[in-house]
Amino acid sequence: MWGFLFSPDNVPFVAALVLMMLIGVVEALGFGGGLAAGDGLDGVDADVNVETPSLLSWLNVGRLPLLMLIVVFLFAFGMTGLIGQRIVAAIVGQPAPWFLAAPLAFAVGLPVTRVFGRGVAKIMPRDETSAVSRDSLVGRVAVIVTGESRHASAAQARVRDEHGQVHYVMVEPDNATDVFAQGSSVLLVRHAGAKYFAIHNTSASLLDASV
Repeated sequence: MWGFLFSPDNVPFVAALVLMMLIGVVEALGFGGGLAAGDGLDGVDADVNVETPSLLSWLNVGRLPLLMLIVVFLFAFGMTGLIGQRIVAAIVGQPAPWFLAAPLAFAVGLPVTRVFGRGVAKIMPRDETSAVSRDSLVGRVAVIVTGESRHASAAQARVRDEHGQVHYVMVEPDNATDVFAQGSSVLLVRHAGAKYFAIHNTSASLLDASV
């Protein structure tokens, strides 16, 4: 069993499952800011990142916290890969080369993540508020919750609309030289489709409004 798990051709799948468990440990210890689950319970974005066709919107990024979907994908990729490799090993006596098995597991993991995201988004509690437009979020304070936002590399941020409902949006600095670290408070100044552009929030009064 251990020989199978630690086979070089199974390293990508075992690594994915180990990373998934590490994320779970970080969340359990409270160092992840509740990104995998807690933030999603604050509200579900019914408008942002849904209308513009893209891989992210297809995977339901914007409806659920990004880290939650990453955890689901890691599980789907790891388990699909190991199960597939076990079947191949039972037939031919050894696992398939990782460079053949990994793309197949990746292809299966994406739709599994999409199905999970759609299912959870439907059962998650929603605030009894009116739908809001993307334009209505411009001028509001957001907090970077996943990754680092820099020029040409958007990161996920959390913003609350006028009804108090939380939305998850992808944010990039409006100034190409700015960099927003995780936890930074930013002010949304414009948007292009589903992507928002922001500047540093330097107002003490607006810091109190950060979500």
